[in-house]
Amino acid sequence: MKNRNINTIALAITLAFSAGAMAEGMSKGDFSAGKDKISADYKTAKAHCNSLSGNANDVCMAEAKGKEKVAKAELEATYKPTQKSRYEARVAKAEADYGVAKEKCDDLAGNTKDVCVKEAKAAETAAKADAKAQMKTAEANATANEKTADARGDASKKTTEARMDASADKSDAQYAVAKEKCDSYSGAAKDSCLDKAKVTFQKQ
Repeated sequence: MKNRNINTIALAITLAFSAGAMAEGMSKGDFSAGKDKISADYKTAKAHCNSLSGNANDVCMAEAKGKEKVAKAELEATYKPTQKSRYEARVAKAEADYGVAKEKCDDLAGNTKDVCVKEAKAAETAAKADAKAQMKTAEANATANEKTADARGDASKKTTEARMDASADKSDAQYAVAKEKCDSYSGAAKDSCLDKAKVTFQKQ
């Protein structure tokens, strides 16, 4: 029941965002109505969560809050379609997904829980890195379209740098996961695991 309600809300928000995006912006009245709908949907989802207990309630609330945050960011990006607002919507999605994943990790214990949290963080880091690279690439390309061949060369350079930064962020996050997994071992086995992780992710 919980998932069905939340998925219905998510679908409605997604459809509303898609329609708005195609129209490239919306009126102030539609924007205001969109905010009211998001608030109403959140209250409905929150009321449902209150019927649950323990970690199921925590997960449900994280999903409800996350979807509200994403919906607001996507509504803003539809109302004011800029590279920055689209980036912020992607970041909101990454943070919302992390919030839910982290709460789900609370059902676990010990090193399994630690690894779960690190993996959730790694996924968030990767999503944010991709969002940042996408924004920088779009901005660089927009500038290049307005200027000379030199600007296009600069755009290409910035795009390459953005992708390299994103790759480095993802690698660091995955390395953190690998190190956390090594904590399930001890002694020589742990040392070997850490050495392998360092080689794999090219760390000193």
